[in-house]
Amino acid sequence: MSLDDILARIDTDLPEATERLLELLRIPSISTDPAFKADCDRAADWLVADLSALGVEVSKRPTPGHPMVVGHLGDNGPHLLFYGHYDVQPVDPLDLWDRDPFDPQVEDTAKGKVIRGRGSSDDKGQLMTFIEALRAWKAVKGDWPCRITFFLEGEEESGSPSLVPFMKENAEELKTDIALICDTGLFESRTPAIVTMLRGLLGEELTVTAPSLDLHSGMYGGIAMNPIRALSKVIASLHDETGRITIPGFYDGVPELSDALEAQWQGLAFDHQKFLDDVGLSIPAGEQDRTPLEMIWSRPTCEVNGIWGGYTGDGFKTVLPSKAHAKISFRLVGTQDPLAIRENFREMVSAALPDDCEVEFAPHGASPASGADTSGAMFEAARQALSDEWQIPAAYIGCGGSIPIAGYFQNILGTEPMLVGFGKDDDAIHSPNEKYDMESFHKGIRSWARILDALTK
Repeated sequence: MSLDDILARIDTDLPEATERLLELLRIPSISTDPAFKADCDRAADWLVADLSALGVEVSKRPTPGHPMVVGHLGDNGPHLLFYGHYDVQPVDPLDLWDRDPFDPQVEDTAKGKVIRGRGSSDDKGQLMTFIEALRAWKAVKGDWPCRITFFLEGEEESGSPSLVPFMKENAEELKTDIALICDTGLFESRTPAIVTMLRGLLGEELTVTAPSLDLHSGMYGGIAMNPIRALSKVIASLHDETGRITIPGFYDGVPELSDALEAQWQGLAFDHQKFLDDVGLSIPAGEQDRTPLEMIWSRPTCEVNGIWGGYTGDGFKTVLPSKAHAKISFRLVGTQDPLAIRENFREMVSAALPDDCEVEFAPHGASPASGADTSGAMFEAARQALSDEWQIPAAYIGCGGSIPIAGYFQNILGTEPMLVGFGKDDDAIHSPNEKYDMESFHKGIRSWARILDALTK
């Protein structure tokens, strides 16, 4: 039996695979809301039962939060770990959904068939592509392609509070040759991709206090320091006129692209004009000596996510506020040290404020960037397998967001992560009317079969 036989079986069994996904999607496994705790438990049970039926040695593992699902199969060849998450985001605002988010259906659209429902793309549909590939493999060949460990989480959408302790406690069981993560997408909804760069994330909230109480702006305006004015000046100083971030030492550890990767990114022909047009913008606002893809994937950022102070209600109130606040986040790359950046940022802000101002800081997370070493044979084999399935050359790409699990695999388990996903830009993950294209589901299953075949040769 050959790979072609497995691919043919996937094609034949697609209706049954779709129905299994719809069944999983009907479970409202919203991890952040305690009201759905039993449903998260039910989703874990569903996966345990499905994997058990395949012949996987699998169990539901308790945590202080929602359970992990861990399973093992095979005893020969390379040892792969597959990670996915079975929890989903809340569905609010419910009135913007065209149907019950937990009554999923296959719908016909102008662009083709889609699977509509919460979790269809993030991440239940993606998770099931891998399981269905193995189901077809076992049905055709009667055995497994290699050793595989399943590691399925139920708290990804609520900050993964149990993840790191669980990984540390079970590190020996979870260590493998490579970790496969299916929680990403196609580049511009058409080009298959392996994400090799993930930005880290640092969050800071600051409160600047000037007068001890809110003041009448007629009596005190002009003579008293306004904390909004002081804070605005600090925020304006975080970037220079070219878009470069001015925090001392900020660019320590920021690498330059290799010539090969830069050429590959240029070959993607990214249309940044359309990318910005879609959100009502036109001019790239990052470092002006960098390409748009570098701004999104391989360069660090400093962004103000919120700023407030004084009277913000309807009408007008001539108040000089006592306090002003801002939330600022940093996306990090390379080997930038989030703790060093936090310290330098706080020192810069404190030094820039007038003597009559005091500042308090509150941290909101600090995680470094992660990047995969693509020099190994497995990465190129997987890239070629994706190219063969989609008939488009697959690319190594970056990701502007942060997926901490990739770094945890490296730092806790010493395992290189490989991120392969089939989501599309218009999947509306985390939003009303989330969907997963039937093409993504079908070709995603076929892609994993090809990747498994390539990685075991």
